[in-house]
Parts: sequence; C-alpha cells; structure tokens
Amino acid sequence: QVQLVESGGGLVQAGGSLRLSCAASGGTLNDYNMGWFRQAPGKEREFVARIRGNPSITDYADSVKGRFTISRDGAKNTMYLQMKSLKPEDTAVYYCAAVSRLVVTVRPSRYDYWGQGTQVTVSS
Repeated sequence: QVQLVESGGGLVQAGGSLRLSCAASGGTLNDYNMGWFRQAPGKEREFVARIRGNPSITDYADSVKGRFTISRDGAKNTMYLQMKSLKPEDTAVYYCAAVSRLVVTVRPSRYDYWGQGTQVTVSS
C-alpha cells in the first residue's frame, strides 16, 4: 500500500506563493489517481485539485482555478501543488490523497490513501 507524506506548508503573506509536496512510498505515485484536499477550521474537507492519466489530466476547484497548479514527478515519486496569489481564505490544512485509477472523483470519501496534512496559513 502506498504511503503519503505532505510537506512545504508554512506562513505566507497574501499574494505570496508556496509549493506543497506529497512524497509517496510503498507504491508508484503514477499508478494512482491523485488529489489535493484542504480543511479549514470549522469546515468540511474540500477538493482542491486532482491529476490522473497519461498524458496527465488535471482538474481544479473553482476557488483555486488559475492560481494553483498540480503536477507530479515520476522520477521523484512526488506530487506537487504550486500555489500562487494566495488569499487568507486559502488557510487550511492541506492533504494529498490517492485512489485506484478506476475511480475518478472529487469526493474525499472515495479516496483510499491519505497523508497527515501540512498547515498553510495566509496572513492579510
């Protein structure tokens, strides 16, 4: 089974940029459909972005479209979320997740493997 570990979170000012990483072990990242999710205090976990297929197919939540970019590096077995033009409302714990190639979804409940999250805080 694949294990996922997020990193790269931190404190940034509004308008700044940050890149999150999701390192996979025990499995090949490209063998799964992958996603980024986030959860802010008092809110449900929500979909941010996903990547699947070869060539890659990507999808983004409306709230981050045009600002965030999801990608993966097969050689490093790592997925990334490049975030720019960050807003205070982007503040949340960000999680990476994986699911079978057969499952194409933005529903958190459908993903089988999760990292433990990395905190992103955007100050005004």
